Amino acid sequence: MKLESNRAGTIINTTTGYRAFVPAKLPPSPEINIDSEMQKLLSLADRKLGRLDGITQILPNPELFVAMYVKKEAVLSAQIEGTQASLVDVLNIPTEDMAEDYSQNDVKEVVNYVKAMYWGMEKLNTLPLSLRLIREIHKVLLKDVRGANKNPGEFRKTQNWIGPQGCTLNTATFVPPTVDEMEKAMGDLEQFIYEEDSIPALIKIALIHAQFETIHPFLDGNGRMGRLLITFWLCQQEILSEPLLYLSYYFKQNRTEYYDRLMSVRIKGDWEGWIKFFLKGVADVSDEATESAKNIIALRTHYSALLFEKDKGNGNYAALLNHLFENPIVTKKSISESLEISLPTAGTIVDLFCDMGILKDVTPDKKRYKVYEFKEYINILEKGTEIIH
Repeated sequence: MKLESNRAGTIINTTTGYRAFVPAKLPPSPEINIDSEMQKLLSLADRKLGRLDGITQILPNPELFVAMYVKKEAVLSAQIEGTQASLVDVLNIPTEDMAEDYSQNDVKEVVNYVKAMYWGMEKLNTLPLSLRLIREIHKVLLKDVRGANKNPGEFRKTQNWIGPQGCTLNTATFVPPTVDEMEKAMGDLEQFIYEEDSIPALIKIALIHAQFETIHPFLDGNGRMGRLLITFWLCQQEILSEPLLYLSYYFKQNRTEYYDRLMSVRIKGDWEGWIKFFLKGVADVSDEATESAKNIIALRTHYSALLFEKDKGNGNYAALLNHLFENPIVTKKSISESLEISLPTAGTIVDLFCDMGILKDVTPDKKRYKVYEFKEYINILEKGTEIIH
């Protein structure tokens, strides 16, 4: 790798013969040029993010909406790393099992991301976003999955590198800082995270994410941890009241440009190009999430009205509809247990929901118990999570 600018860092020759990148401290120097294009993108991203955050105030049950979006973000983030798990795979896990060990490896990685998100959000109520907290979240993220043998929760003690499979330190696309330089850079990054400054919030988190990915402080899981960092910082700054911004959707759709923009920062010092790309992403996914929220509200309103006409005092209809927004894949047995009703009663209600088009029988061949999906709801959530081979 040959640098065209030292704005984002320098390359050093190590004592063992390879060359490694050492990032410059943030903020960049010269300072970020907020030209008219960037100002327009910043204003747009701020406005759309504010609209997304505001929609949580009008959702009938924001916790359920957030829970589904955390799962969606987890699926997208894992897919960027090559995990072949779909949203339906994750939705097929009963909610209570999300906290338990799950055996299927690809799905387990997604489950861990969900756990790490909630665990980190809980910790942020009492702790600042620090290196210690980042390490602890990383430990949750990699527990018993791919990378579990690479010191989860600990910054690396050896050199890592990025490049095609089979490449070496000398043929790698990018070699992050040495262990000593990495530890110093992470200390500097923590200080920048804490710093009170006049840098606009969305520009600051764009800088933080890119710097974290450049430092690559863990032996595995840097991408997932770096994407979690965006959400945690925005929530800590009270820019988001709930973890609703899933930038993994945008990074997955624009994967090549995402990596190219990060490399352009390192090689050319092109922070401005990266920030504009990041701001476009914030605006795009905020729009998409807001539209999805509106569609979910409309779907709930539509079926609530239809069921009210048929209800005749039967509260089980509304109870099942509410249940489906949390668990859109069900069996008659699971409904019987969740709603505490008899199996024949559950069967009657399910048949009605199928007749109305709310539920669809999707039972796989040779499956003993019939499986039903709230397909319209899943279709709204599934957008962008298709597996790209």
